[in-house]
Amino acid sequence: MVVTRFAPSPTGYLHIGGLRTALFSYLWAKENGGKFVLRIEDTDKARNSEEATEAILKAFDWLGLEHDGEITYQSQRDDIYAKYIKQLLDEGKAYKCYMSKEELTELRETQMANKERTKYNGKYRDFDGTPPEGIQPVIRIKAPQTGEIIVKDGVKGDVVFQAEDILDDFVIARGDGAPTYNFVVAIDDHLMGINQVIRGDDHLSNTPKQMVVYEALGFPLPKFNHVPMIHNAAGKKLSKRDGATDVMAYKEMGYTPAALLNFLVRLGWSHGDQEIFSMDEMIHLFNPVDINKSASIYNTDKLDWLNAHYIKNSSNDELAQLLTEYGLVLTSHDKREILLDTLKERAKTLKELASLVNEVLSTPHEYDAKSVKKAFKDGAIEILNNFGKKIDACEELHLPVDYHAVMEGLATEMEIGFGKIGQPLRVALLGKLSGPGLDEVMAIIGKEETMLRIANAITANL
Repeated sequence: MVVTRFAPSPTGYLHIGGLRTALFSYLWAKENGGKFVLRIEDTDKARNSEEATEAILKAFDWLGLEHDGEITYQSQRDDIYAKYIKQLLDEGKAYKCYMSKEELTELRETQMANKERTKYNGKYRDFDGTPPEGIQPVIRIKAPQTGEIIVKDGVKGDVVFQAEDILDDFVIARGDGAPTYNFVVAIDDHLMGINQVIRGDDHLSNTPKQMVVYEALGFPLPKFNHVPMIHNAAGKKLSKRDGATDVMAYKEMGYTPAALLNFLVRLGWSHGDQEIFSMDEMIHLFNPVDINKSASIYNTDKLDWLNAHYIKNSSNDELAQLLTEYGLVLTSHDKREILLDTLKERAKTLKELASLVNEVLSTPHEYDAKSVKKAFKDGAIEILNNFGKKIDACEELHLPVDYHAVMEGLATEMEIGFGKIGQPLRVALLGKLSGPGLDEVMAIIGKEETMLRIANAITANL
């Protein structure tokens, strides 16, 4: 059974790159009938944030990425880590290092002056003398000093590291007993049954160290899949300006979960020329071996295009529910279907859709000066007056086609083009020249509100 995990550190927000690796891990587990588990790597007590943890959980809930079983918190597993540290010490695979911070600093400065790679020199590797006083020792693992370490990676193929270039006897527990990242990750992945690790390739350099821990403890290795980073259009690391922001900010900006997940799955993975994927399709089609070996490019235009697609293809019930986040209650609006059918074709985001809805449903109290100048020329007031009278005289006005017939009749009667009616009427109804079709707007707001807005515009002496 495939078991994958997502293991964020709650020292900051969940960003878009982390969410993508979570999605890839989720899809691969579900495709194989396996488990997707969530582990909070909160051993850095000084930097941990409860708010960050809550934000991660809120993001998962919003996106519908359900993890299997209870959440694991590393901060609650100190006894487990201590047990394995003792085991390695007892087996002679790890040792206490009494090198002081001053000694270590001096060693590194000497190595740098000699243009050597900075690393621990193994002073206490086979030490059997009397420990110096006043030093709280760290625990170091005995790492290979020569030879190759080969990471068999599902995305990158075999990645070869020279032990002497990347390893020294690295610390697995600090002087206060706190275990270090590479040590606890290997232990937790094994104990949680993780056999497929999908993560960003910024972790690739950690993998040889974790493999040393696996080997020392006799644990089988999981399958590693290191995913290339997401870059901006200039090929650089994403910044907040580019999109590397809190995942929940995407909700605030008006993106739908389906669009965001669809966008992310296509960052570094593809299935032919297909662009639109349902969750079921993602699950059944995704395979880590198909992940691109090069970095993917974040493209806001693509995200907007996908979001517009999902908005346009959502049911009005779904949209009405989503719009409640923006203070809009449309469940009982008698023209909800016309309203949403008209406006969802025009919106890239839910926030934009909410704004469009408010523009249609709210009586304008201000009028765009440029629109007024262009629309209200000779005869505009007379045309609006005549149109208002025509509307008032009609008994049956319900659908857009009913209002269109009135406009058509007035244009014929006054021997003018539709633009002569449409431009001042649009400003009267919406306060500007842009917006959805006038027939639909009038059908949505109804006869009385249409007449009110016309009268307001005339009174304003536009």
